[in-house]
Amino acid sequence: MLTENDISYHIRGAIYDVYNALGAGLLESVYVTALEWELVNQGLRVKREVPIPVYYKEVRMELGFRLDLLVEEKVIIEVKSVETLAGVHHKQILTYL
Repeated sequence: MLTENDISYHIRGAIYDVYNALGAGLLESVYVTALEWELVNQGLRVKREVPIPVYYKEVRMELGFRLDLLVEEKVIIEVKSVETLAGVHHKQILTYL
């Protein structure tokens, strides 16, 4: 069974490969698709657009979030194609956790 550190090692290599092949400035969906392909080809289990429900006052709302990739049921990948990460991006990941 892979640890989170083992998984992140594979992820970092895949991100490096995707970035070197595609460069900067594309839509997030392009990077997500390419990254998913790289990780699956490394033998990792990857889920895409995993739903995260929203609860308000203990009621599940009929809406929610979708995280980009979940690797080996342990590591969340949220791809951003922006020049600078903003506070809202960090809040998004904390919400998913």
